[in-house]
Amino acid sequence: MYAWDFAALKPYWGLIWQGLGVTVLYTVITVLAGLAIGLAAGILRTTAPRWVSIPLRGYIEVFRCTPLLVQLVWVYYALPVLIGVDMSATTACFLTLSLYAGSFYAEIFRGGIEAIDRGQWEAGHAIGMRQGRIFRRIILPQAVQVMVPSLINQTIMQLKNTSLVSTVAVGDLLYQGSVITAASYRPLEVYTTIAVLYFVVLFPLTLVADQVEQRLGAHR
Repeated sequence: MYAWDFAALKPYWGLIWQGLGVTVLYTVITVLAGLAIGLAAGILRTTAPRWVSIPLRGYIEVFRCTPLLVQLVWVYYALPVLIGVDMSATTACFLTLSLYAGSFYAEIFRGGIEAIDRGQWEAGHAIGMRQGRIFRRIILPQAVQVMVPSLINQTIMQLKNTSLVSTVAVGDLLYQGSVITAASYRPLEVYTTIAVLYFVVLFPLTLVADQVEQRLGAHR
């Protein structure tokens, strides 16, 4: 029978909190960047001419249809060779995670906008409103109700996706776990603790997502 000894992790709690901070920081900044990218790409996909929307669809499908780990390794190792610019691991991770999140957010925004009946646009034009004003005043408020549950779920996924930054030695929670495991020889305690911390952070977010979805559903 294995003898659990979580007390052996006591000297390493500083590293664990440091790793958790990096994980949360990467989640926040890449979600914000991804939302900005996704909003712009989603709107352009629905309103821009084909010569703009087709390349955007290419970006979205490439990032949605290839593994995030492959993208991360390619951006970190191959892109600097191609463009001749040194790129730190933190920059490569931020760029990759932001573009990856942006591709999914773009489809959520596009789907939410297209879910609004075309008659809403025509009604706005009929009373003399410009395209941009119709979008801001009529389309977007209704589309947000459709998009919010998916946006929250994608954000939850993004937090879990940040664990891949450990593969290029960025000191997130999982990377610090590997460091502590090498020093303490207590992998079960280390990765159990890391799993619990991920759960503690993610579970409240899933409850919020469920409540938001129920409230929006009740108002439809």
